[in-house]
Amino acid sequence: MNERINDTPEVASLSIMMVLGKWSRLLGIVAATAFVAALLFSSTWFIKPEYKSIVVMYPVSTSGISKVLLNESTGPQQDVLEFGQEEQAEQMLQILNSNVIRDRLIKEFNLVDHYDLQDASGKKMTKLYRKFDSNVKIRRTENMAIKVTVFDTDPQMAADIANSIPVLYDSTKSAMQRERAMKAFQIVETEYKLLLSEIKVKEDSLTSIRRKGVYDYETQSEMMNQQLAIEIARGNSRGIHAIEEKLSVLAEYGGAYVSLRDQLEHDKKRLSSVKSLYEQAKVDAFETLPQTFIVNTAYPAEEKSYPIRWLIVIGAVLSTIVFSIVAILGLESMKRWRSERIAERRLSINPVTAGKAINQ
Repeated sequence: MNERINDTPEVASLSIMMVLGKWSRLLGIVAATAFVAALLFSSTWFIKPEYKSIVVMYPVSTSGISKVLLNESTGPQQDVLEFGQEEQAEQMLQILNSNVIRDRLIKEFNLVDHYDLQDASGKKMTKLYRKFDSNVKIRRTENMAIKVTVFDTDPQMAADIANSIPVLYDSTKSAMQRERAMKAFQIVETEYKLLLSEIKVKEDSLTSIRRKGVYDYETQSEMMNQQLAIEIARGNSRGIHAIEEKLSVLAEYGGAYVSLRDQLEHDKKRLSSVKSLYEQAKVDAFETLPQTFIVNTAYPAEEKSYPIRWLIVIGAVLSTIVFSIVAILGLESMKRWRSERIAERRLSINPVTAGKAINQ
């Protein structure tokens, strides 16, 4: 009956409170010690405070200038002012997380010295990249924007690094696209100049034929044949001879004239198309547009973001108290278990004496 009463929740709670009351002084000392230790080890002597700067930006929906500004097609037009969607945001993330931008930031801000890694062992670069990755966080928001968060012990350095990232993204992406655009421009330029040269040669040849009296083969041939018939009807041998000489010139150069004229007509139509491609490729190769819409620029933070001392202190004190209570309850349970084992042993040796001892 007594065992059942002792096992009720009320009695168990009362027993725990009595135990904690017995050890309250020690718990107070432990909590105070944890409080002082947490304050000490979260101070600037042990943990350098870090400051946070944030940049928020959107990618652009288009990057080819000629397609936006010089495209004369009747299809749907791309808007140079339109914000990018998921595909563009993913592409931006890939470039921002590339080693190209990381290495340029490391070199531009001399992060090896700034992170004090000059005297590091042979794993200096591994430590540098690990430190960089922990200090620079880049992620996509739910609104398809890109958020860049930079932590640093120097608030000005954090802001400078954060603001440099969109600039480096612009230059990196533009350089990647310009390399491809320049090759395309060189191909189109070669074709354009070759076509101009061919047209010039054909025009010179056509001019030379015209100097021989062939201006419009079909019209001239028809008119001369009509005039020849008239002169034959008149019996004008002199006129007949003159017209036959002109017809012989037409017969000699007429075919070349028609061929060159038709080729020139075809080449000039083709030149119009190639020239349009040439102008578009030239714009893509030598002109650039910003690749981002900056929503939020970074500025030097006035308050540190890490460590949060009050959170560290509260967490340390609470965890210490909980651990101490668990340890005390475990110790008291062990002592009680040992007492019960001793009493059982005595009872097995001398039941009468042990019973009296227990009752007392």
